[in-house]
Amino acid sequence: MKYLLILVFAGFTSFFSCAQKDNSQETTTYYFIRHAEKDRTDATNKNPHLTQIGIARAEKWRNILQHIPFDKIYSTDYNRTLETAQPTATKNGLEIIIYNDKETDINPFLNDTKGETVLIVGHSDTTPQFVNRILDSKKYKDIDDSNNGNLYIITIINGKKLDQVLTIN
Repeated sequence: MKYLLILVFAGFTSFFSCAQKDNSQETTTYYFIRHAEKDRTDATNKNPHLTQIGIARAEKWRNILQHIPFDKIYSTDYNRTLETAQPTATKNGLEIIIYNDKETDINPFLNDTKGETVLIVGHSDTTPQFVNRILDSKKYKDIDDSNNGNLYIITIINGKKLDQVLTIN
């Protein structure tokens, strides 16, 4: 099943990568992930780092996303999200752009990223909320706290929005 999901993901990515090369169509693609597993040993720590399992997952995300040429990578300003985004940012030679989901105005964000391929790393509540704001619907609910493996993909081609979510564990 794991390999079937990877094949579906690779096919989907290849299809939209080809679509991006067609200059007659403007394509924007967003990849959303939640931060990897965080250290929960101190319940009072509001900004924990990743656990060893989380560090391994961040590297796994880099490997899963290795053939996607990102133009920008966004992360909230927390250790766990930055540490999740960093391997992919390093692989792509990009600086991480800090965003605050509560202050991000969706229309300027969409305009600033139009025609680009973007990774956004967030949290169990902010990630699906951000996806919903781009889709202009309430399609996705908060991610279960035990799930760090969702990958939301939104592709916008000439204003038409296509979306899917994969769980990679």
